[in-house]
Amino acid sequence: MTTQLFDAARAWAAQDPDTETREELLALIAAGDTQAIEARMGSRLDFGTAGLRGELGAGPNRMNRVLVAQAAAGIRDYVNENFKNDASVVIGFDGRINSAIFARDSAEIFAAAGISTMLFDGVVPTPVLAFAGKHLNASAAIMVTASHNPPRDNGYKVYLGGANGGSQIISPTDKQIADKIRAIAASQTFDEIPKSTNYEVIGDEIRQAYVAETASLTGEIENAESLKIVYTAMHGVGWRTTQELFEAVGLPKPFTVDEQLLPDGNFPTVAFPNPEEPGAMDLAFAKAREVGADLIIANDPDADRLAIGVPDSSVAEGWRRLTGDEIGLLLGYQVARRAVADGKTGALACSIVSSSALGKVANHFGLEYQETLTGFKWISKVPNLLFGYEEALGYCVDPQRTPDKDGISAALIAIAMAAELASQGKTLTDQLAELGELFGHYATGQISMRVTDLSVISSIMQNLRANPPVMIDGVEAKFTDLSIGTDKLGPTDGLRFDLADGRRVIVRPSGTEPKLKCYLQAVGESKEAATATLASLNDAMKELLK
Repeated sequence: MTTQLFDAARAWAAQDPDTETREELLALIAAGDTQAIEARMGSRLDFGTAGLRGELGAGPNRMNRVLVAQAAAGIRDYVNENFKNDASVVIGFDGRINSAIFARDSAEIFAAAGISTMLFDGVVPTPVLAFAGKHLNASAAIMVTASHNPPRDNGYKVYLGGANGGSQIISPTDKQIADKIRAIAASQTFDEIPKSTNYEVIGDEIRQAYVAETASLTGEIENAESLKIVYTAMHGVGWRTTQELFEAVGLPKPFTVDEQLLPDGNFPTVAFPNPEEPGAMDLAFAKAREVGADLIIANDPDADRLAIGVPDSSVAEGWRRLTGDEIGLLLGYQVARRAVADGKTGALACSIVSSSALGKVANHFGLEYQETLTGFKWISKVPNLLFGYEEALGYCVDPQRTPDKDGISAALIAIAMAAELASQGKTLTDQLAELGELFGHYATGQISMRVTDLSVISSIMQNLRANPPVMIDGVEAKFTDLSIGTDKLGPTDGLRFDLADGRRVIVRPSGTEPKLKCYLQAVGESKEAATATLASLNDAMKELLK
C-alpha cells in the first residue's frame, strides 16, 4: 500500500504544472513522509452538490490545478452531453489564492471543446456570477470560491441552466458529473486535457446589468441621507459592486472598514473570514463607534452572505450582530409586505434549520410557505419563490434574476427598510420587537463544533442516532431521523428533536466546513422568556454533545 501511494504521488507530481504544489509533493516523497502522502493521495475531494471545496495543496485530496482541470473536463463532458445545441459556460472567481488561475484553466478546457466560454475579467461576487448565468442563459456557470472558509481553502461551485433554472446543482447531477471527473482522472494527465485560449472575456457590461436590475428592487431610496452606514467586505470582492449599487439608488458613500475593503486571500485581520465568527466584525464595530453609525453592513468574502450590526447599549461593545434568523424575519416581512401591496402571490421559504417564524409571516400575508433541506440549491427551486433564506446569513430577495443567496441585494433591501423606519423615528431593533409581538418572540442559536478529524462528527451522529435522548433539558423530546426523509423533504444527514414545550433542536454536519452544527429554537411570550429558555437548551445540548 505504501509503495502504491508513493508511486501515485510521483505520477501526480509529474503532471502537476504548478511549481509550488509539485515541489511540495516531491519534498514529502524525498522525506518518506508516509502520513503526509496518505493525507494528500489516500483519498479524493468529493464532487457533490456543493461542488468542490478543500485545502490548497498537492494531490487529489487537495485543491490544485490538476484536480480543478479534471473537474472542468468532467463538467465539460456533462455539458456537451446535456446541452447539445449552443452549449455555453460563464466562469467567475473571487480573490482567494489561486482562484484566478483555476478559473483560467477551466475556461481554456471548455473553450477547447467548442463550448462558448465567457470568463470574467477580474474578481466578481458569487451573486453576480449567478446573475450572469441566468442573464446570459448559460448552460452552466462556475464560480471559483471557498466563500467564508479558512484562508487556505478554495472551491468550485457549479450552476446549471435549462430545466435547472440557473441554480446550483442537486443530486443526481452531482453524481453524474463526479463519474465523468473520475473517468478523466483515470485516463488523462493535465497536459493531455485539451485547452484553448479561444474564450471571451466579459466584465463591466454584466456588472452594470446586475446593478441596474438589482437597483430596480427599490428604486431611489428616500430618506437615505438620514442613515450613517458602515460597510466591510471582509477582505472579499463585494465592495466594487456594492459601491456602484449604492450610487445607483442614491445612497451616500458609506463609512468603510478600509483594512478589510479590498480583496486579500490571506485575510490578515480575521481568524476566519466569516461574519458569524467571534471577532470577525470587531473592526466594523470600532468604525461604527468612531463615526456614530446607525447600521453596519458586512459581506463575507464572495459577498453571497449578509451580516448586519445594530447599536445595542446592553452589550459592552455597544453594538451587536443580528442573528441570521432575525435578518431573515426582517427581510421576509419586508419582501412579503411589498409583494402583496403590488398584487403579487408566491412563496416564502427557508431551510429546516432556520426559524419557523417565516411561516407565520407567510400565513399573515396569505402567501405559501415551504421548508427545504439546507442549502440554496433547494431553496432556489421552490416554485413561485418570492424570498428564501437560511440562518447562515444567506438571503435570496430576487430569485428570478439571481437564483442564489445574495448578500448585496439583501443589503439593499435592509437599508431601504432601515431608511423607511428612520423616517418614522424607528430602527430595525424596534421593528424586530413589533414583529415579535405580532408573530411570537423567537430566539434561535447554534452550537458549532469545529474538528480536525471528521470521524469525530460521524461518531457523534451515530451515537445520537442509535441512542436518541428521550428527555432534553428535563422536557420530553420527540426524535426524528432526517436521513429517512419525509413526504415533503428528501433524506439528509440530520437529527431533529421536538420538545414538548415547543423548543426544537436539529443536529447535522456542515456541508461546507469540518463542523458539527446544532441548531436551537425557542419561542416565548416575550423576548426575555424566549432568550432564557434558549440559554437553558443551549447548556443542555452542550452537555449532551460531550
